[in-house]
Amino acid sequence: MYDSILLPVDGSEHAAKIVHHVAELAQWTEATIEVLFVADTTRDSVTVVNGNVVDALEREGETIVADVAETLESLDVEHGTDVVQGSPAPTIVDYAERYDHDLIVLPTHGRTGISRYLLGSVTEKVVRLSDVPVLTARMQSDEQLAFPYENILIPTDGSPASTAAAKHGLTLAATLDATVHILSVVDDTSLGPDVRSVLSDDELERPAVEAVEEVAPEADEHDLAYVQTYVEHGSPAEVIREHIETNEVHAVVMGASGRRGVDRVLLGSVAEKTVRSAPVPVITVHDRS
Repeated sequence: MYDSILLPVDGSEHAAKIVHHVAELAQWTEATIEVLFVADTTRDSVTVVNGNVVDALEREGETIVADVAETLESLDVEHGTDVVQGSPAPTIVDYAERYDHDLIVLPTHGRTGISRYLLGSVTEKVVRLSDVPVLTARMQSDEQLAFPYENILIPTDGSPASTAAAKHGLTLAATLDATVHILSVVDDTSLGPDVRSVLSDDELERPAVEAVEEVAPEADEHDLAYVQTYVEHGSPAEVIREHIETNEVHAVVMGASGRRGVDRVLLGSVAEKTVRSAPVPVITVHDRS
């Protein structure tokens, strides 16, 4: 499933907590982890030590990646380390593509109920810009990440991005022998009462049903033993969160919106809301075709 996983770190508690989870994923898929520290060139970090000009951030980065490498060594995970300079988010994105990494793993710092807590963060920017799939995980003190994933949720709306995500999610499920939950949500919360009164339930549900039916045959091709399909009504992000809780979902794989060169955050997208609030890892996948 994965051959090479990129793990950017910054020395924060959130980044440290996710190391064990990505190590388990790497062991299961026999992947190598590349531990990356980006010395932020937007910060003034040059100093003089013993008469020599040095970059304090680079020195800090060397220490941080060495600590993570020591942990991975103890877990018997194949790994490498690198410290580079640049603006963190675009540097991570470019690095993953240049060295053919299959997955980027990053923690989120979101808290339920705060609408803009991911705005401008490195994680959010990487999710928006990366052509490489990105696994994000909330590292709350009262939450534990389960692995291997026994239940994987694949939300779909029939878009190219969700189709690409479905293929990724099905392959991951086949690798882990997980149960797949294919979900499409009828977003009737955005429709006015006049529209809802004119359209029948069948007309409202048809796009969602078709989206699920597009994914189901591909699940058969992966020879998955357990596949469940759902068509629900409501706010998509809220329905996804409810489905995570009621079905003991361990990971979500979904399509992401956003284009290269677009500086503004795409506030309001279902993927963004899910990344911010889901209590389980979320793998976002783009389709740039």
